Amino acid sequence: MVVGAFPIAKLLYLGVRQVSKPLANRIKAGARRSEFFRNYICLPPAQFYHWVEMRAKMRIMGFRGAAIKPLNEEAAAELGAELLGESIIFLIGGGCMVAEYSRQASNSRRKEEEQEARLSSMETEIARLALLTDELEARARAAERKQLAAK
Repeated sequence: MVVGAFPIAKLLYLGVRQVSKPLANRIKAGARRSEFFRNYICLPPAQFYHWVEMRAKMRIMGFRGAAIKPLNEEAAAELGAELLGESIIFLIGGGCMVAEYSRQASNSRRKEEEQEARLSSMETEIARLALLTDELEARARAAERKQLAAK
C-alpha cells in the first residue's frame, strides 16, 4: 500500500485562514478606537459602499433622482470596520489560493522536467544501443566473410 505525501502546505494554508478571522477582528477593534484610522481608512469606503448600495436599491425600486443621506459617523465607522475585516479575510484567502496555485504549477513543472530528463536519457540509451548493434552486426559480417574466404 502506497501512502501519498501528507499535504502539509494545505494544512498551513488552512491555519493561516483560521488565524485571519481573529486578526481581522483585532484590526476592526483598533479601527474603532483610532480617530485617524476611523476618519481616513474606515469612513470613506463605508460611505461610498452605503451610497452605492442605496443607489442600487433606489433604482431597483424606481426612484431615480432621490438624494441619499450619508450614514452617521458611528454606523459608518462600524460598516467601515466590517468592510476592512472582510477585505483582510478575502485578501488572505486570495493569497492562499495564489500560493497554492503557484505551488501546484511548480510541482507540475518539476514533474514535466523529470519526465523530459527520463525521456532524454532513454533516447540517449537507445541511440547508444543502436550504435552497439550496428557495430556487432558489422563484426558478425566481417567474421562471416573471413569464414567464407577461409573455405
